Amino acid sequence: MKKMLLLGAAFVTLVLGAPAQAELKFKPGEDPRFNWANYEELNKVDLKGETLSIFGPWRGEDEALIRTVLDYFSEATGAQIKYSSSENYEQQIVIDTQAGSPPNIAVLPQPGLIQDLASKGLLTPLGDDTANWIKDNYGAGQSWVDLGTFKDKDGKPGFFAFPYKADVKSLVWYSPDNFEEADYEVPKTQEELAELEKKIIADGGTPWCIGLGSGGATGWPATDWVEDIMLRTQTPETYDKWVKNEIPFSDPAVVNAIDIFGKIATDDKMVDGGAKAVAATDFRDSPKGLFSVPPKCYLHHQASFIPTFFPEGTEIGQDADFFYFPPYASKPDLGTPVLGAGTLAMITKDSKAARAFIEFLKMPLAHEIWMAQGGFVTPLKSVNKDAYASDALKKQGEILAEASTFRFDGSDLMPGKIGAGAFWTGMIDLVGGKSAQDVATDIQKSWDAIK
Repeated sequence: MKKMLLLGAAFVTLVLGAPAQAELKFKPGEDPRFNWANYEELNKVDLKGETLSIFGPWRGEDEALIRTVLDYFSEATGAQIKYSSSENYEQQIVIDTQAGSPPNIAVLPQPGLIQDLASKGLLTPLGDDTANWIKDNYGAGQSWVDLGTFKDKDGKPGFFAFPYKADVKSLVWYSPDNFEEADYEVPKTQEELAELEKKIIADGGTPWCIGLGSGGATGWPATDWVEDIMLRTQTPETYDKWVKNEIPFSDPAVVNAIDIFGKIATDDKMVDGGAKAVAATDFRDSPKGLFSVPPKCYLHHQASFIPTFFPEGTEIGQDADFFYFPPYASKPDLGTPVLGAGTLAMITKDSKAARAFIEFLKMPLAHEIWMAQGGFVTPLKSVNKDAYASDALKKQGEILAEASTFRFDGSDLMPGKIGAGAFWTGMIDLVGGKSAQDVATDIQKSWDAIK
């Protein structure tokens, strides 16, 4: 995701080895965690002599991991796979498609960019059958169908993008040892979370560690808070209207969500270091208070990537754990929404191999191979959850599979000047003392100014 970690440096193009020479990470039939019936089914697909070009965002360690998945498709079908990526992959895919030299498959994490490609007629529809399959087989299936649906060059909506590999944002991190020592319980509702905050303060502690610092992107962690709160106080339809500017930032629904976060972040008793430290603390440093002795805070709201910045040697599940940012008991009709992000695969140059690859992504095996190596969660309900590399990833996968609604990071769906501009700076103004109403009004003025 653009707000978290830079993807790396050099342009990389890789041609996977010829099918007969492929070295599969897990030998077919031997490890019971994997659905080997899928591999047998894939063996029936004859793509010998065909080349499948795939362009994606994965580089470094993730590139090595996707290669292990692609090996199975290549070995079973006989297709040769060419995978490529670029430091500036968003610009590169636009250049390639407009020049008439697109890959067969493009994988992107930006729905806005995908909409641009669809509206120019550069994508091949995946069809209603695939959309219905997603609806039936993914947790919060309709949400994923909606996410993969875009308007074509005639303005007609169609299902163009297959979701593969998700990220979960609706998480609250904590130290199990700290909770046990203080006799705190993991809250199941927002009401219980509010009671926990009061209890921590009464016991002389501080509930939250919050850091919004991120260089030129300072402020972005607060946007995740607001988006999560929106999904727990408003319907998914209202959230969608908000990110499309069909209701303004100054709408009471949005102002309320901003205000809920603001009341936490500007309360000296609620945050480590007091309100003045929120904007000044780098987001990478902000969770460290969980591990201080005595703890400087007990809770930290952040996405699944944050353990990267925990102290060296921290064991997830033992030294640190997480729980799902809970819904309001008073709003049962809103279900269990999940905020996140993810990558979407689409056909940019149609071929038999491209169609077969989309079918491959429907197979549990295409998910389980990466699941078993770490760094991958999926909303596909039919995967063997025991294939997850850790209990933490398994728990995140269960959160996705059991979600009633999934929504993509709202700021990533907004125009860059808003989602990666006015929204960020507005959050800094908020923690600096400006009212939620004034912050929202200012952000909306910026959006209205976009021609």
